[in-house]
Amino acid sequence: MSEQTAPRIDGAGSVVHLTAGGVSLVLDASGPGLPSVVHWGAALAHGVDESTALLAAPRIDNLIDEPVGFSLVPEAYTGWFGAPGLQGVRDDRTGWSTRFALRSLTRQDGGVRIAAHDQDAALSMLLTIDLTESGVIRLDAELRNDGDGDYLLTEFAPGLTLPAAATEVHDLTGRWSLERVPQRHAFTVGRHRRETRRGRTGAETPLVLLVGEQGHGFAAGQVWGVHLGWSGNGAYTAERTPEGHRRLSAAELLTEGEAVLAPGDVYSAPSQFFSWGYGLDELSARYHRFVRAREEHVAAPRPITLNVWEAVYFEQSLDKLVALADVAAEIGVERFVLDDGWFGGRRDSTRGLGDWFVSPEVWPRGLTPLVEHVRRLGMQFGIWVEPEMVNPDSDVAREHPEWILRAGPGLPPESRHQQALDLADPGCFDYVRGCLVDLISGNDVSYLKWDHNRDLIEAGDGAGRPAVHAQTRAAYRLMSELKAVFPGLEIESCSSGGARVDLGVLAHADRVWASDTIDPLERQGIQRWTSLLLPPELVGSHIGDERSHTTGRVHTQAFRAITTVFSHAGLELDLTRIDAPGRESLAGWITILKDVRALIARGRLVRRELADGALWVTGSVDDDAVFTVACLRRALEAPGGRIPLPGLDPAARYRIEVQGARPEIRGDEVSWWREGVIATGEALGVIGLPFPQIQPEQAVLLRATRLP
Repeated sequence: MSEQTAPRIDGAGSVVHLTAGGVSLVLDASGPGLPSVVHWGAALAHGVDESTALLAAPRIDNLIDEPVGFSLVPEAYTGWFGAPGLQGVRDDRTGWSTRFALRSLTRQDGGVRIAAHDQDAALSMLLTIDLTESGVIRLDAELRNDGDGDYLLTEFAPGLTLPAAATEVHDLTGRWSLERVPQRHAFTVGRHRRETRRGRTGAETPLVLLVGEQGHGFAAGQVWGVHLGWSGNGAYTAERTPEGHRRLSAAELLTEGEAVLAPGDVYSAPSQFFSWGYGLDELSARYHRFVRAREEHVAAPRPITLNVWEAVYFEQSLDKLVALADVAAEIGVERFVLDDGWFGGRRDSTRGLGDWFVSPEVWPRGLTPLVEHVRRLGMQFGIWVEPEMVNPDSDVAREHPEWILRAGPGLPPESRHQQALDLADPGCFDYVRGCLVDLISGNDVSYLKWDHNRDLIEAGDGAGRPAVHAQTRAAYRLMSELKAVFPGLEIESCSSGGARVDLGVLAHADRVWASDTIDPLERQGIQRWTSLLLPPELVGSHIGDERSHTTGRVHTQAFRAITTVFSHAGLELDLTRIDAPGRESLAGWITILKDVRALIARGRLVRRELADGALWVTGSVDDDAVFTVACLRRALEAPGGRIPLPGLDPAARYRIEVQGARPEIRGDEVSWWREGVIATGEALGVIGLPFPQIQPEQAVLLRATRLP
């Protein structure tokens, strides 16, 4: 796969060629309308010239006579019979069909700025396309109302054209504690449209909508994908027309009346992030390089975290938490996080949410004794908050009922005994911001576990107007302002587990909580498919109790620990109930997790599925490499035989060794199982490593050390 390369722009006349990171994007700007996509995919090493525009799709019989192409924002007048890229109408019911004329196309570092105008509809458009060094294409779009009256925007969805090879749709769905479940089907004629209407990204979000060659996998077949960097309502669309055109886009899903542009107003669409690859690993590698190259990406080693939720739930006491902190420090934990129940009258989930002051009932001396103890032990202190939510049974809800989002006089139905606060209301925003500033400054807080535990239903502002867009922007602003006041503050995006995982919130947060289940069997799949977009160091995963609190399954400590390797690792269990041998073993795993975390944070992720999907191989490859081999279930054919370790340098020699406890196996061990083996990367990747039969719901951790 091509490595990260500096963007290059070439072409001649009306043809624009962007290339970087092993990817090329070729645009035909011959006009008079918006440019169209001639090619998006593998890099064109020899550049392009004006003749490249001739490669655009030919006209189809029995359609319009004018040779007008299908642009980045398809319009009905061109003969595009799919959904228009811009949908809206002026307040006098005109402007519903547009004809944008290209005003300018400005080439800039790594991309182009495209300005267009429709004089009759009185609208201006600005598209910014950046082909980043990673090969990811970022598409930003703005729409301005130049008219005298209002423009009622319904949807603004620029997108990219796909080639005929794109024949299979592949995306994700899910629910609470079972996020990121893959599904795939033929890309038939029509629209594959996935909408999320929950006022947040949603557990069922596609995350990345993929369209690929039939049968594509982690290492085979071209695949094209789009991610929407937005934490509100969204719509992902892959459309194929009878004329043979294919298109991919993602956009904010606007409620009727949510985006009314007054004269001079500008609507800025959420960023779309497009990636292409030969196989899912290559597509993901581009996303990972892009995410890691962002200015806001955390560079420090990810601290081993103890979250106390499943250790104590709402039963907080200083003595119990001090005891937990003592054991945590003893076994190597670096960050201690106090979860829900520390504030107001919050003794259970029915009351107190929104009253962000330390409860004198639970903490008569405040949090200071706990914070000081944690800090003396050398750990960071973090705390749980849910700033966008409120219990009706709370002081703030009683004092300011007007701050609750609603569509009319009546309140929306409760969920988890809570409602949502209108952060776009200045008074509400200032109250919440002030509470959080006092909390952080008064308690040496370096980490916020920021939760969002309900869907937004009938989310209207004080006038009853739809407010999800404004609420999402306000949440971003609140996070941004807190980070400006407290440099170094880290935020985790948690939302009923993994219901707010996107690059919009990750412009402000430093990791996501992938799911409320920490059952390692479930987490294997959740984390694998979250890594379609995100590098593992941004995805929180914790070692839980032997018996999972969400599924009731029982797993070995080794399986639970190995499942956290490709993540920002931590723990979530009552350490005081573990005996001395168990603590010693857990400390050993923490040492291993610390040893591999730098490699995980810089390596290229590789993934394979063997034995009818029963065996999963996952690796992070840099100079050295780390692999896990997990047996998730019994296969029709006995798992074992030879297991390939992909991604290694074919010419290099590696020592392969098991780290940590070995899994239960059926039958005999193989010769290298105890002492390790030396082999070339080529042999390990092509022939594979002889492997014993691992029992179901077991895993092994392998370290590949490159030899001189």
